[in-house]
Amino acid sequence: MRTSRMQPDVPAPDRPWSEIVPGLWMGGHEFAGRSGEREFAVVHDEFDLVLTLLRLPGHGPDDGVEHHVWPIPDGPLDGTQLAGVMRLARTASEALREGRSVLVRCYHGYNRSGLVVAQSLIREGHSPDDAIRLIRSRRSPWALHNELFVDYLRTGLATARLLEELAEEDAE
Repeated sequence: MRTSRMQPDVPAPDRPWSEIVPGLWMGGHEFAGRSGEREFAVVHDEFDLVLTLLRLPGHGPDDGVEHHVWPIPDGPLDGTQLAGVMRLARTASEALREGRSVLVRCYHGYNRSGLVVAQSLIREGHSPDDAIRLIRSRRSPWALHNELFVDYLRTGLATARLLEELAEEDAE
């Protein structure tokens, strides 16, 4: 599976990040600026917690901002990667309950960040389809265009993780 930045038919978002629910933001490292030219999204201290799924040097956040990095592909995930997504979603949910602002980011802020944000919303009581609809309405219709990630959410990440781990054991 190709990543978003390798798909020329997927437009860059029109802003660096978008608020999905109060305090929970989804974004990326690149966006289309006012002129239509691509610009880099650099995080400074706008958020209390930044969760990064694709790290690019020089994109922040500032020192003193809590930052968790868990690089994953925009494609099939193994059990360990799914466990990391679940951990980040739990971290985001806990931070929101504490009244902290959270940014979840990847390259464009569509798929990988969408997976974590959706899982966080599911943890807070949204159905998978409601979480997906909310993300697409607040971030972009292109959000969660990776159908595999949508399947993971609808199946449940814990179940998807178990199935991936079983498949890994069978392959050994």
